[in-house]
Amino acid sequence: MKRLYITDLDGTLLNKESRISENSKNILNELISRGIYITYATARSYASAKVVTEGVNFHLPSIIYNGTFLYDSSQKEFLQGNYFTKEEVAELLSVSRKFQFTPLLYTFVDGKEQILWNRNGNLSDGFLYYLSRRKNDKRMCAVDTLAQSFQGNMFYMTFIENREDLQPLYDFLKEENHFNVVFQQEIYRTEYWCEIMPKTANKAQAARYLKDILHCDELVVFGDSLNDIPLFEIADYSYAVGNSNDKLKCIATEVIGYNDKDSVALQLAKLENLSV
Repeated sequence: MKRLYITDLDGTLLNKESRISENSKNILNELISRGIYITYATARSYASAKVVTEGVNFHLPSIIYNGTFLYDSSQKEFLQGNYFTKEEVAELLSVSRKFQFTPLLYTFVDGKEQILWNRNGNLSDGFLYYLSRRKNDKRMCAVDTLAQSFQGNMFYMTFIENREDLQPLYDFLKEENHFNVVFQQEIYRTEYWCEIMPKTANKAQAARYLKDILHCDELVVFGDSLNDIPLFEIADYSYAVGNSNDKLKCIATEVIGYNDKDSVALQLAKLENLSV
């Protein structure tokens, strides 16, 4: 039986300090050295995920931007990608103007990945906090108008506001049903993110594709949040950490310990009969 294990990062494999503990790293590296297939699915970019997974010898393709891309770091190439159409870009620009929020736009401009935003727009405290944490990120690029931020080959955008302000926007987008929309609280803070991706982009479709190309018999997944629901729905076995959203717990095969207790690594060791 050939299994593929896929774990979410933030709130799942990562602890409350947004890191992987040394104990978890040791368990993961031992399993990987034995040929066990383990990778991750995250809302992060590969650059951001690489920082927080440092010390773990992940070598399989990873699922990034909530399933927008399947990225092979060894070959430095995207195995699968999803982008907004021109019509969808125009619709998202119209939505941004309608609700008067400033989005972060993730895009490729002349083949270079950039994160664009309107420096003259309304910037929430959560938005400013995000920018303060990305001062050394070469992808970050402020522009002078909202329209200028909608350029290149766009694949992901997000609004960062308080829940009450964002709820009408989320309701509108869900009613339109043109996109894959995730609305949830930022794990480490109080503000909410309304993340928008192409309709075809989610962790489940990327995981299914990876399972097929690796010729695996079973898919076993770990998660904590609403964006993990599609992944749980297609998995053979799914494990929600103790700090998970209640909706995810309801559909999980089993609820395990909390993310800051090495619970993912310990469950992996248990499933693969590794003594720890």
